[in-house]
Amino acid sequence: MKYLVAQSKFALASCVLALSCGLASMSASAADRITGHHFATRSEAMAPSAMAATSQPLATQVALDIMQAGGNAIDAAIAANAVLGLVEPTGNGIGGDLYAIVWDANGKRLHGLNASGRSPQSLSLDYFIENGYDAIPARGVLPISVPGAVDGWFELHNKFGKLPMAKVLAPAIHYAENGFPVTEVIAYYFERNAEVLKDQPGFAEVFMKNGLPPQKGKLFKNPDLANTYRLLAEQGRDAFYKGNIAKTIDAFVEKHGGFLSYDDLAKHSSTWVDPVSTNYRGYDLWELPPNTQGIAAQQILNILENYDLKSMGFDSPEYVHLFVEAKKLAFEDRAKYYSDPAFNEVPVQGLLDKKYAKERAKLINMQRAGKSFEPGNPPTEGDTIYLTTADAQGNMVSLIQSNYRGMGSGVTPTGLGFVLQNRGELFALDKNHRNVFEPGKRPFHTIIPAFVTKDGKPLMSYGVMGGATQPQMHAQILINMIDFGMNLQEAGDAPRILHTGSSQPTGEVMTDGGVVSLENGFSDHTRRELIKMGHTLQEAVGPYGGYQAIWRNHEEGVYYGASESRKDGHAAGY
Repeated sequence: MKYLVAQSKFALASCVLALSCGLASMSASAADRITGHHFATRSEAMAPSAMAATSQPLATQVALDIMQAGGNAIDAAIAANAVLGLVEPTGNGIGGDLYAIVWDANGKRLHGLNASGRSPQSLSLDYFIENGYDAIPARGVLPISVPGAVDGWFELHNKFGKLPMAKVLAPAIHYAENGFPVTEVIAYYFERNAEVLKDQPGFAEVFMKNGLPPQKGKLFKNPDLANTYRLLAEQGRDAFYKGNIAKTIDAFVEKHGGFLSYDDLAKHSSTWVDPVSTNYRGYDLWELPPNTQGIAAQQILNILENYDLKSMGFDSPEYVHLFVEAKKLAFEDRAKYYSDPAFNEVPVQGLLDKKYAKERAKLINMQRAGKSFEPGNPPTEGDTIYLTTADAQGNMVSLIQSNYRGMGSGVTPTGLGFVLQNRGELFALDKNHRNVFEPGKRPFHTIIPAFVTKDGKPLMSYGVMGGATQPQMHAQILINMIDFGMNLQEAGDAPRILHTGSSQPTGEVMTDGGVVSLENGFSDHTRRELIKMGHTLQEAVGPYGGYQAIWRNHEEGVYYGASESRKDGHAAGY
């Protein structure tokens, strides 16, 4: 791929545009690099045998250690995820859910795992209506659904793992007992989460010792989580879903007025699914089907494939406008159709149909921002972490795991060392909505792993954490590489486009066109032209996601790795 020729100046928004000054008055690049784009923070990592990319350095190192000890990419991904649940509980942990896409080098195919949990059987829609709720609360016991991550680990391990689970979990147990230094970005999110969760049951006892959240550079220990991990290593997944951990969760949630029960945990199971693909200019992007939102990235790309983005250029009002409008269209379908397929027929193939995308593209006005769109009629048939690993045998793992909203519900059962997720918040309370709350149902999910193949060969495992940001950034990463010629690291470092305010699977409807936020690096010209088109621009700090990726160079037998400069982690290999 040819590299994008940079525009003469990637300036920041001026105060004339009614955007805040402050950081926006600084240069978009803090250092001058000899090679690559001026916004690139570093070179891609390269290694011949194995690669790992995570959002925290200790997790990356653990993944490599596991592979050097004889484990494969699947063992490494589980080990890294366990460490991240300890060192970055602000985004993930075993109280949350998990999704993964695995390239199996032996079978030469992709496998998808949906390890998301379901709503409590004893909680009904009537409860929310009778108690006057307009939406499911974000915190506390009501939005808690069954945590699926642990079952996801054991499903992955049983199908693909090599090392004993005790060895896979040993590094996380070590750091939980002996402590780890809290890194800068994670310390920031600890403080932000503590502000809103400090009064939730059990939270302060684990995460606010001495009355303060963990501080940057301070050693933090979580002996309760070490004990929980040790139980999993010794007794397997049933310790979580049928043993003492399940009993502790049941009693704690009931004590505080919640509904998640031992029976809900005991009945839980993950689902192996077939990833679905769309081809974008010769590259196959694979995502997991609903209840998650992966196909929104594919819908965005299907619409944009009808336009010559390369000739427009990266920092052009035409490209940014088109991207935002395509996102709006895809998210209208997301709001209507994406839900648990066990309760609804989701027209996945229709939503990914190229002719359908072409018809949807006709709704875009190139001169004016759309204030609202209707969902389409596709043809029918009958806060989070992301990590990726790759090994010497050619196995590659794309894994994403989350509590939702940072530290989830805030509810932290006594003696376990982790918070319970609040994914149930993402149900609608409209009985006519596909995503309406029902007992034993999986909620709409935001977390999505991605994978790219070309000509049937594994090429790239990648993901971008960050709620509704994720499908937007999945699409932008590929556009940056395929249309604008950026390398793996530059594609993640490039300034990002974020649109918020679309219609939602929880029932909200866009009527005002939403809001566009552009990272530092887009020019004054582009910002002015977007405003003239009717877009509302708003400065935003921090919601642009966290990216990791691994690229396989088949010709040289080399892995490339890239990691998010907006987070604490890195990519490394051997």
